[in-house]
Amino acid sequence: MTRRTDVQLDETAKQIIEQLQQDGRRSYAAIGKAVGLSEAAVRQRVQKLLDAGVMQIVGVTDPLMLGFSRRLMVGVTCEGDLELAADRLAAMDEIDYVVITAGSFDILVELVSESDERLLELLGRIRAVPGVVSTESFVYLKLRKQTYSWGTR
Repeated sequence: MTRRTDVQLDETAKQIIEQLQQDGRRSYAAIGKAVGLSEAAVRQRVQKLLDAGVMQIVGVTDPLMLGFSRRLMVGVTCEGDLELAADRLAAMDEIDYVVITAGSFDILVELVSESDERLLELLGRIRAVPGVVSTESFVYLKLRKQTYSWGTR
């Protein structure tokens, strides 16, 4: 995912983002009232934020409720071009999070799987990516907190 780093957020844009972090379904009219803009102005600003890649508006689901019995983080150790390995991992539909890290692992990926058999197949595909040397899996047993409302600081 390419992110623009040249986007400047003014206080109004930050307030709009915070409104949507609280409730992604909040109407443009309600946001406009909270931040002092018209509905049309909010709609325009939200579209610019979406187009610039500053934010996404999505429905966050509970994977267990959708039939994905396994959710895990996989630490990946690589040799060679980390960016290329990360791009190849990111291209896998089942992987929803890829980050190049400093520390014990070169890359961390998060994925969901509907069964242990499918998980085994996915881990094999991850290990087959050129440059991947080893993996270590961390199966989530119970999710205690997941939030997307860290504000805009």
